[in-house]
Amino acid sequence: MSEKMWSNSGDSHFIEKPGLWHDFLPKAMADRMPRSERVNDDEEIIHVDGKTFTRALPKLSKKKDAQGRTIGDLVMAAPGARDLDLRMKDLDDEGIWAEIVFSSLGLWENLIEDRELIRAAARAENEYKATEIKGLAPDRLVPVATLPLLSVADAVAEVEHAASIGLHCIGLPTGVPDGVADYHRDDWEPLWAAAEATGMVLAIHIGSDNNGKDNVVYTGPGGAVLNYVETTYGGQKAATKLVASGALDRHPDLKVLVAEGGATWVPQLADRMDEAYRQHGMFVRPTLSRLPSEILFDQVYASFQHDRSAPAALTAMDYQNVMWGSDYPHLEGTYGHSQKTLHELFDDVAAEPSHRMRIGAFKELFPHVSDPPAA
Repeated sequence: MSEKMWSNSGDSHFIEKPGLWHDFLPKAMADRMPRSERVNDDEEIIHVDGKTFTRALPKLSKKKDAQGRTIGDLVMAAPGARDLDLRMKDLDDEGIWAEIVFSSLGLWENLIEDRELIRAAARAENEYKATEIKGLAPDRLVPVATLPLLSVADAVAEVEHAASIGLHCIGLPTGVPDGVADYHRDDWEPLWAAAEATGMVLAIHIGSDNNGKDNVVYTGPGGAVLNYVETTYGGQKAATKLVASGALDRHPDLKVLVAEGGATWVPQLADRMDEAYRQHGMFVRPTLSRLPSEILFDQVYASFQHDRSAPAALTAMDYQNVMWGSDYPHLEGTYGHSQKTLHELFDDVAAEPSHRMRIGAFKELFPHVSDPPAA
């Protein structure tokens, strides 16, 4: 570990500062945007457009690392989590060059039911992301654009606007808002066409299908592990819908990233989809030009952070679109030990596949980013 191992990151977040939406929206609108209220050390309340959701806060481990810091110390000590001016120092210290930047509270915007509000919010928020986030380091930071999903026409208009102001990636939740057609329906065809035409990557972050839930599906024994695992399935389902419905087949230049959900699920899902396509062909609609596995392997990318099995998805299962991600600065991420994690994952991996997972796959999606320094 004496040599710094640089990597791009297929998953990171900025934590919205209190009152962020008031910086670029009229007060009446900003007051309805997602905000967090800390109740006590154990729980917080999320407010979204008149709805409230109480959720438990993680119990931070007291276990200390080699420098005597706890997990809680590390998360709270990430100065770039909210302060964009300090973000680049955090990234340089961690050995992270370019990164995709998702929202945090913004992932709750899927619960807004007012078409006018979400349309105006997405437009203003994307202007902020293009200037304040991407503008800070255009060759390194790739902010994920917000889409107003209550109307396909509004979503298409915002894709074109986001592209016009220099954004390269649009965010989709794992599930659609209530009352909106699901992703496998033809209603979304104009959005897929617009994304392909503008070169926008579809970024699907796991755990983003709230729809009035707080991701607590299970209680009782094993609940914490069950709920964490549950969040991974939404990304797999979304990818399956886009492949099986023919959306990706009709738009072969459209690329999809499923962030933070691991990578080895892709070869397993590819096998299952191919079996359905072959063995249940009499029920299959539409007919695809290629096997589902070929479409999935070609157009869907997957990011992981700690998974020891993930490199084998590329080296042993021939799935080339594996991408490492730090999940900065979240608890599940690698902040404070990114170099340790990268060396543990890739020291025993050959140079070419290691480079592909750390640098190459990211550059394939976002060729405008610059190259990291030599080690």
